[in-house]
Formats: sequence, structure tokens, C-alpha cells
Amino acid sequence: MWNLARKSRIMTCLSTAHHSSLPPIFNASNLRNPSRSPRSPLSKLSPFSPYLSLSLSPSLVLPSYLTTNSTANKSTRLSAQGFLLPSSSLAIRSFCSKGSGRMGDRVIQNPDSISYLGQREAAEIDELLMGPLGFSVDQLMELAGFSVATSIAEVYKAGEYNRVLAICGPGNNGGDGLVAARHLHHFGYKPVVCYPKRTPKPLYSGLVTQIESLSIPFLSVEDLPSDLSKDFDILVDAMFGFSFHGTPRPPFDDLIQRLVSLRHYDQAHQKSPVIVSVDIPSGWHVEEGDMGGEGIKPDMLVSLTAPKLCAKKFCGPHHFLGGRFVPPSIVDKYNLRLPPYPGTAMCVRIGKPPKIDISALRENYISPELLEERVEADPIHQFRKWFDDAVAAGLKEPNAMALSTVGKQGKPSSRMVLLKGIDKDGFVWYTNYESRKARELSDNSHASLLFYWEGLNRQVRVEGSVQKVSDEESEQYFHSRPRGSQLGAIVSKQSTVVPGRHVLHQQYKELEEKFSDGSMIPKPKHWGGYRLQPELFEFWQGQQSRLHDRLLYSPREVDGQRVWNIERLAP
Repeated sequence: MWNLARKSRIMTCLSTAHHSSLPPIFNASNLRNPSRSPRSPLSKLSPFSPYLSLSLSPSLVLPSYLTTNSTANKSTRLSAQGFLLPSSSLAIRSFCSKGSGRMGDRVIQNPDSISYLGQREAAEIDELLMGPLGFSVDQLMELAGFSVATSIAEVYKAGEYNRVLAICGPGNNGGDGLVAARHLHHFGYKPVVCYPKRTPKPLYSGLVTQIESLSIPFLSVEDLPSDLSKDFDILVDAMFGFSFHGTPRPPFDDLIQRLVSLRHYDQAHQKSPVIVSVDIPSGWHVEEGDMGGEGIKPDMLVSLTAPKLCAKKFCGPHHFLGGRFVPPSIVDKYNLRLPPYPGTAMCVRIGKPPKIDISALRENYISPELLEERVEADPIHQFRKWFDDAVAAGLKEPNAMALSTVGKQGKPSSRMVLLKGIDKDGFVWYTNYESRKARELSDNSHASLLFYWEGLNRQVRVEGSVQKVSDEESEQYFHSRPRGSQLGAIVSKQSTVVPGRHVLHQQYKELEEKFSDGSMIPKPKHWGGYRLQPELFEFWQGQQSRLHDRLLYSPREVDGQRVWNIERLAP
């Protein structure tokens, strides 16, 4: 079978392999995901109904057939928490309107459980970071700007908020803005930079050179359009940080007032660009906030290292904390309470999530066209190509699929299971033969599978009839699984009621002791595989204005042979 190799090892291979070099058989059995189980996404047990529909949608990464083979002194400033920068050598490139992975939005922290810093503490922490703890100014600036860009990308997608104006001041806050503009360019945005008071230090000159090398425009204050709302979707306020004192002087006083005046557009129900402030809204007091009530009212605040006291007065919908490198010595010295960052996230949302109008949630997909003359004649081959793209894109559990079955009473049920193999005869997964889905498959052998790859705006749906695989095939796969998964299959009487989780743990522990000598664990009779033999495929590619591509594969007889007919369906 076509082998789904262990995901952590095959992503690089698949990202560079040409589809024509794929083996004729694919086996998903080796994909493992420790977060769900030691098994791969396809290894999750769950029987499908006899008639299966499969739907796939890959993530935000350009398919392999569309890619190329190329691969100063700072005394008072809070540094951003450290981030790992993404590799620029990846051959796979994003082509969709949505991000392939959410980072900061996954976790929302109660603001009352987080530490807020005054100006003195912020300055002391900066001095420690750049003194005995060995951080350099440019390193901290790079991490800060990257966290700002990441936070923006979490909320304001490039497909809808593409035009960015970064207004940068003469100090470190302005440097953060320059770095953020560079990263936003790489994220697919179209930034423009206003940097009226350039600092003549090598660090800042280097940042300017980096931006110029990307052909990112610089605009003087005089060249800025009179109405910022008509030319920009996002305004990055990177003028002044926590170390600023006094009253803003020209030209920044005027620039701040121009941002303040944008609120009038909101009141008149006209479209207004969103304002993103870096660490502190420019002109605010670091501890007291907007003291006169006439300052900038940002839509997003990206705090760095830890929120400053003025952040408690922030009333906008999006408050993020950027950075995750604060050493334990600083955490202990200042008794800091900082939120955990999920996975490899570069930012974390703090505060209450914004109220959302569910009816207004939508994505305007941007994807390559799916054309009849460019797809494979055999839907199995087309599926393999798309699956390859999903793996190369780094999508989590690309072999996860929704299985829908229908029992005697005609009531449908669905659940996520893991594809473990695919060949010319169909799609294979393994599960408990006494579970609800297995009972429904026994009553009605028709089922549906759905794969959805969110980042790539793709979906594949497969319908067909389901049969059990041979005992030999189930036996071979069972013993290829981690021993813990084998024991789990014996312990779990899937879909039955259990008194509590402790019962499962106790039974598992007893079995673990029983087979502690390393002897072979027998496959339970109630456990095995299913194969869906496809009778229909639909490949879906999201497009702009809901004009999605839908190609339907259905079988027909030609000269006594079965061939697949390809038809386009209305979206």
C-alpha cells in the first residue's frame, strides 16, 4: 500500500519530490502524532459506514507542482520575548488567503492573572537582558518586530488587509516597526514605511537597507495621502515606546492626531483602517494610559515582554503579548506572571476575545484554479498529489478524515478517523468492530469520507461501499503499531459506557504488567480494518467570491473497461 511515512521524517522528502516519482502504493500507517496518540492521524480507530465520502482540503502552501526548486546602545527599552524565525529555505510557498496555522488565537489569558510593568521595572529588565543576560539590541529588536508581524497576521489576513503603513519613530519602537514591516512583506502584505526622523546609527541604517532591498516604499510625511483611510488597511503605530517622556514634537504630533482623527470615520460608519500599536500607543503615559482621553485608540495592542501598566486602559478588541524568551532569573526577580505560549506560537492573546457575529465570518479564498485539463485522469492519483501537497505544507494530521455512516434507522453519524493506507482498491482505516460506526457499517455498507485541508483551501470527498480488510492485513498492521496503542485497543471497548477514566488506566496498567516481558501482544478479535471502495470523488478548491472549483469524478464503462468521467459542478 501507499505508505504514509512518519510525518516528522517525510515532510522534507515530499516537499521536493515530483508527483510522478511517487510510488504506486501509499501507506499511511506510519504517520504518528504523539499529541493524539502514538499513531499517525490515519491510525486512529474508528469504523466508517459502508458507504464512504471522503473530503480533503489542504493548507496554505503552494502545491509542489506550482513551486520552484530554489530554495547600538539601548538603555531603556523592553525587549520582545524571543522567537524562532521561520526558515526561508522552504520550497513550499503559501498561496491561500488563510494562515496555515493559528498561533496566538489558540490561547486567551485572563488579564487579571498577568503581570503589568511600570516604567522603572521595564527599564531595569531591559538593562538586565542587554547586560549580564547577553542579549543584543538588534536581536531584541528583531524578535520584537517579528512578534508584532505575527500578531497582525493572526487577526488581519493579508487577503483582506493587504495595504500596511508602518509609521516609525526615531528610537527602538521605530526599529521594531521597521522589522515588522519587513516580516509583513514576507507574509504577503504590501507595506509602506513612513520614517521621518531616521536615526544615523548602523543598526537602523541596516534595517533601512534591508527594507529597500525588498523594494518596500518609503514615504515622507509630506507624501502621505491626506486621507489615510483610502490608501491603507492597517496602520502600525511604532512611533514611541515606554521610555518616551514629554509631549510629541513635529512631525509626530501631527501624525498622532491623524490617527486619532480616524475615529471620526468610524462614527460616520465609513471604512477606517485598523490601528496596531507596538508595546504602547504613542502619546500614552506608560503607567496612566491615555490621560486626556484624546489619544490614539488602537484596535490592536502588541505588548512586548510583559504588558505595561497602561495596557490595563486598553479597550480595543485585540491585545497580544509578543515574545517568549524571558529567562527564569527575571521571572523570579520581578515575580512575573506570564502566560504560556501554545506550541511554537510567537504570540498569545490576552484579555477577553472580541464578540463575533457568526453570520459575518467568512474567508475570501485565493487559490490556483483547478482545471479539468490539469488534473489526473485517475482520481486516486489526483488524491495522492493533493495529499502530498498537504504533507509538504506541514499540515497537522493530513490523513485525518471525517467518516459518515448511516444505521438502520436512517440517522447519520460522523466522526474523525485516520487514514492508514490507499491503493487502487480504496481507502483503509482501522477501528473497533464493536463500535457504533462498525454496527452502522454492518447495517448499511455505504459511507462517506471527507478530508479538509484548511490552509490550502482544499477538500476531497469520497463516497463508496465499505468492507472489512483481511485478517492477515489487520494482523500485520496491528503489530506495526506502538505497543501502547496495541494495549489501548484491547482496553477500550469503544462506544460503551465506563465508570470513569481511572478504570481504563487500571486495565491498561494490568495489561502493561502482563506483557512487560516484551512478548507479542495478541490482536483482539474485535479490532481490524475497513476499506472503502470509491464510487465517487469530488475535489473542491476554494476561490474568490464563492466561485469555487468543484470537479466530480464518476465511473462509466467504455469498451468494457471502467473509466472515470470528470464533470464540473456549480459552486
